Amino acid sequence: MSGFGRPPGALTFSPTPPQRGAFPLDHDGECKPIMTEYLACLKRVKGTNDMACRLIAKEYLKCRMERQLMAEDSFENLGFQDEKKAAPVSPVTEARSEAAAAASSSASNRLEELKRENARLVEERKKQEAEKR
Repeated sequence: MSGFGRPPGALTFSPTPPQRGAFPLDHDGECKPIMTEYLACLKRVKGTNDMACRLIAKEYLKCRMERQLMAEDSFENLGFQDEKKAAPVSPVTEARSEAAAAASSSASNRLEELKRENARLVEERKKQEAEKR
């Protein structure tokens, strides 16, 4: 008999623990502002391995270590180089980063313009409907 719906001959799966142990969740949101800043950075640079985002990730890990949400470890073991030894950011990467930030800023400005225009049109429509009554 195969045992409760599992097909006969199917391989069994045994879960493996994470490499660095269990990580408690940040239920109180102690490091959430840094996390959201990091996610915004990744979105801004379209997921490239940008140095600015890596520094934010380092701050996030530091925050988690300070609040005992993860075990203390050196940043070299977590994949971060010493800032003094870190390779300089290439001009191409820097230009892409600036272009992405400018595009994001431009899109944000356009969004604000559209919101203001929408609010103005809603007010005009309300006035027109009030005049008809």
